[in-house]
Amino acid sequence: MRLGERESGTAHLEEAADAFRAALKEMTRGRVPLDWAMTQMNLGNALQRLGERESGTAHLDEAVTAYRAALKEWTRDRVPLKWAMTQTNLCGSLRMLGERESGTVRLEEAVTACRLALEERTRDRVPLDWATSQTHLGNALLSLGDLEGGTARREEAVAAYRAALKEWTRERAPLDWATIQNNLCSVLHALGEREHGTERLQEAVAACRVALEEWTRDRVPLKWATAQINLGNTLRTLGERESGPTRLNEAIVAYDAALDEYTRDRVPLKWAMVQVNLCAALGRLGKREKGTIHLEHAEAACRMALEEWTRDRKPLGWADAQANLATVLGEREDSRARLEGALAANHKALEERTRDRVPLDWAETQHSLGDALRMLGERESGTERLEEAVVVYGAALGERTRDRVPLQWAKSTGNRGVALMLLARQLRDAARAGQAVRQIEVALVTARDGGDEFDAAYYEEQLSKARTLFDILASR
Repeated sequence: MRLGERESGTAHLEEAADAFRAALKEMTRGRVPLDWAMTQMNLGNALQRLGERESGTAHLDEAVTAYRAALKEWTRDRVPLKWAMTQTNLCGSLRMLGERESGTVRLEEAVTACRLALEERTRDRVPLDWATSQTHLGNALLSLGDLEGGTARREEAVAAYRAALKEWTRERAPLDWATIQNNLCSVLHALGEREHGTERLQEAVAACRVALEEWTRDRVPLKWATAQINLGNTLRTLGERESGPTRLNEAIVAYDAALDEYTRDRVPLKWAMVQVNLCAALGRLGKREKGTIHLEHAEAACRMALEEWTRDRKPLGWADAQANLATVLGEREDSRARLEGALAANHKALEERTRDRVPLDWAETQHSLGDALRMLGERESGTERLEEAVVVYGAALGERTRDRVPLQWAKSTGNRGVALMLLARQLRDAARAGQAVRQIEVALVTARDGGDEFDAAYYEEQLSKARTLFDILASR
């Protein structure tokens, strides 16, 4: 099985799983209960590794079954440390299942399993095993935080990872150390997206880069690709806030590198994930350029991702791809058909991105829907689309609060102000124009204070237009 873990394919892992199944025919629970439990645990490990590399959930479900079978004999009273090891491994499979399913039940079960393991795996008793369980706990908390949208779970994840690094040092366990650095990159990025400034994001980039010093392509190709993706995600977020294209170009390079290992044949769901992230980076770059080549590549990437991230297979991933497709389609205002396509894609995304399930993703999609409505409304003689855009931005602000996600709040507030300005122009309404000025002003200040150079420049331009309009209408 160890050979299979180091290789990109699944043949050796399949052989290992078959060997453990064959062993269980002789090593029965009635005859040798503790050996039977050990074999169930080993079978679970092989199945978990297979599940990591495949698109479905069958192997992960089997792994959960195997781990729970092992716990029937490897009880806490009888073999406490083996019980704790199995709980930790169970946590890993439950987390991966939770990431592929809707709802938080599996992820909450994963957190519970890890916390139970840590009751026996104490730092004094088994320091490296304690660090392992802390890492698994951090992973589960990070995934749960991604679904819930808040910061509490993510802050807990940071604490768990930093605890693990006290024992998993680079000198003692370089690959494990790199694992935690990569995971720390993920959670710092998630927190940095919601905060003023770029300090957390800079920390995330640094964590990914040091992880890649040990997670080399030759040594651990799929993990190397994972770190490239996390690096790309963080660089993309930084690039969205900066006026220049450097960070976005670096993000695209990182995603392209990841695709050298995350191929469609080998890991189709992860391949699709990279395509969606690549779509987002290319789309942001295309927004800043006169040509359409990057936008065309972005659209192609999203559409390819949807071939694997189907609604049945990965509902929230499908919604993510639809949302990114909507953003790309809405980046050019010169095509009504593309804007109508953006509306349709946003509505599809909202079928899975519900407010109860993923409130901040729901708000992001409402914001994107507002953008498409605003751009369509600007082209039309009536005011229905613009009025709808104002309402939709307001809905987004129900979750995108200033305290929770200040920069996202600024985007929705500022874009709502732009929609109000366009509405005021059509209706010759000074009151709406004044409201637009106030909303764009506060968005500009927040974006500028938060280090979002690109949006600050946009709102500065829009504020000048809104003030001019207000002065004209107020003087009538």
